[in-house]
Amino acid sequence: MEFRDYYKVLGVERKASEAEIKSAFRKLARKFHPDVNPNNKDAEVKFKELNEAYQVISDPDKRKKYDELGADWEHGVSQEEMMRRYARQQSAAGAGAGGGADFEGGDFSDFFGQFFGGGGGSARRGGGRSRGGASRGFSTFDFGTEPARAPDLRAEVGITLADAVKGAKRRLDLVAEDECATCGGSGMIAREEKQGKARVIRSAEPCPTCGGNGVVQARRTLEVTIPAGVTDGTQLRLKGQGGRAPRPDQNGDLFLTIRLEPNPVFAIAGRDLRVNLPVWDYEAALGAEITAPTVDGRVSLKIPAGSQTGRVMRLRGRGLPARGKEAAGDLLYELKVLAPTDLNAKERALMQQLADSLKDRGLADPRAELMASKS
Repeated sequence: MEFRDYYKVLGVERKASEAEIKSAFRKLARKFHPDVNPNNKDAEVKFKELNEAYQVISDPDKRKKYDELGADWEHGVSQEEMMRRYARQQSAAGAGAGGGADFEGGDFSDFFGQFFGGGGGSARRGGGRSRGGASRGFSTFDFGTEPARAPDLRAEVGITLADAVKGAKRRLDLVAEDECATCGGSGMIAREEKQGKARVIRSAEPCPTCGGNGVVQARRTLEVTIPAGVTDGTQLRLKGQGGRAPRPDQNGDLFLTIRLEPNPVFAIAGRDLRVNLPVWDYEAALGAEITAPTVDGRVSLKIPAGSQTGRVMRLRGRGLPARGKEAAGDLLYELKVLAPTDLNAKERALMQQLADSLKDRGLADPRAELMASKS
């Protein structure tokens, strides 16, 4: 009896999640389904192998047993010893089969039959209807007792700097892939017949609602709250607002990335805001009290006498608000000293008088250091 690597059959890693296993099975089952490949014996064999593999590793109890078996097999434990080791588990599985959904015509391998209850046994851990099926006597499509979690969604939303400072609300139009309610996400609709306590799958066909994809496109509008203090690239997680599943607790999440729109006045550096602040030369020379912009209004700012271009004045805590463990940023004004260009005769005379006075006092040449350097 040859050991069957069910993970290899489905093309997944041993640590694959329930969702990854389900996704791999859906994709391969649609590809090799007998209805899609009529009179193709190779496809039939492959389909049966896929179904058998999924029956095992989609069920937590069977998967645990299989993983233990795989380790024993690889370490050279004899077939007889393995049979003794798992006999008790087989008996327990057989005793509980009456409460589950038994399937006839499974056509499973000897490996499956010896170690997982024989002939298909109980394909589900509990009662309930089959969520899909296989034609020509193959065993049912079964996606486990617990439905897989619906996919997460990702979206971006643009906000202004004022929104980032104060917080805001935005209305989003989303296009989501929700699990098809008609087929329960299997992509197939099975036709069954009861024979005693068993359910026999007679035929299956692609779901007319989703076209066999297992998901349907859905449009919905969502109002989201943008908290104060977000920065460009901040990602918000909205639990349960992603893809929809039949059970609300299996809904996916929406991951919303914030994009901050450029601002003509304020540059953002981390949580700090920077402003290039022009001042007249006489304001810089004499000192002055001027009006400067903030995100939400204006502020009175005192310019010290003798200020030069490049001097930075700081208003602490007036940048982006604190968020989580990040403290509030600061508002930084970088001075840019300007000289008036449109002087009248009187102003020009006064400016010349100032220049002459400074020369008479022996004011240092501001370019002397440059002229003294050697290139």
